[in-house]
Amino acid sequence: MSDMVEGRIIEVTEQGRPEVMQVRSFNFPDPEEGEVLIDQKALGMNFLDVYHRSGVYPLSMPTGIGTEAAGIIAKVGAGVTEFKEGDRVAYGGGAPGGYADYRNVLATRIVPIPNNVTDEQAATSLMKGMTVEYLLERVYSVQPGQMILFYAAAGGVGLIAGQWGKSLGAHMIGVAGGPEKCQLALANGYEICLDRHADEDVSAKVAELTNGIGLPVVYDSIGKDTYTTTLDCLGPRGFFVSFGATSGPVPAVQATELQKRNSLYFTRPTLVTYTADRADLLMSSNKVFAKLGSGEIKTEVGQTYKLEDVVKAHQDFEAGKTRGSTLIMP
Repeated sequence: MSDMVEGRIIEVTEQGRPEVMQVRSFNFPDPEEGEVLIDQKALGMNFLDVYHRSGVYPLSMPTGIGTEAAGIIAKVGAGVTEFKEGDRVAYGGGAPGGYADYRNVLATRIVPIPNNVTDEQAATSLMKGMTVEYLLERVYSVQPGQMILFYAAAGGVGLIAGQWGKSLGAHMIGVAGGPEKCQLALANGYEICLDRHADEDVSAKVAELTNGIGLPVVYDSIGKDTYTTTLDCLGPRGFFVSFGATSGPVPAVQATELQKRNSLYFTRPTLVTYTADRADLLMSSNKVFAKLGSGEIKTEVGQTYKLEDVVKAHQDFEAGKTRGSTLIMP
């Protein structure tokens, strides 16, 4: 007979405001074939969690929330040979359900944590770091000396992007909300940070910086509110990389608009696609951990919440009260 492990999960029975998340006790079963049971030590929080909870991405009910965590393998299911009990591992992406004390996860979707990376670092940087890796190195291969623009520069992804881009030799321009967030961005790889709260004209500043030529690539996670500005910032054959929509969905993209603006490219990539193969997952995670270990990127944990305070965490997150990465501790 299996010995179930007692713990807590965050469950949502209807999508909506942060208050729909409930803490409840749960008996975690033994891992099935190909799975491992992880004793979770640190949980990462991402805007994807808000999409899942609020209904931007419809989900079958009831559901868990959370897609990023680090911990120790407590049990190993049949057929798993790559990992053993006691191994430190992390995961980022996949089906929601990470806000929990324990979790059964497919062994093919977890990665080992090196000794020089802490659980907190792994939980707050793996998913965000892999996002930055595929955006800056595979969706568009950023080259030394290029000037690129990245929105939400003081967020968890944005801060890693600033440091990663700098390590590639790029000149990073950030956009953030308020002087404090701009200062944080400037301390994390950005050469320039434009304050959207001060109504700085982003496209005019880009035109000034590039002598009217425009940028080779813009990474836009804002969506509806920045769509036209992003188009205005791009130079000939520039890449519009839309990887989020915190202000609402991007308007329908017209092919003729891309044509008349000097042959622009538009793409809406996802981490799911870029880490679907285990080889890609390991490559991407290894790059993130290598940059963490070398100090090329550092994580900025702006705030930490207990698992039972997850409603407050989401309220602060959506109100723009957070900065850097948010950590949830089981």
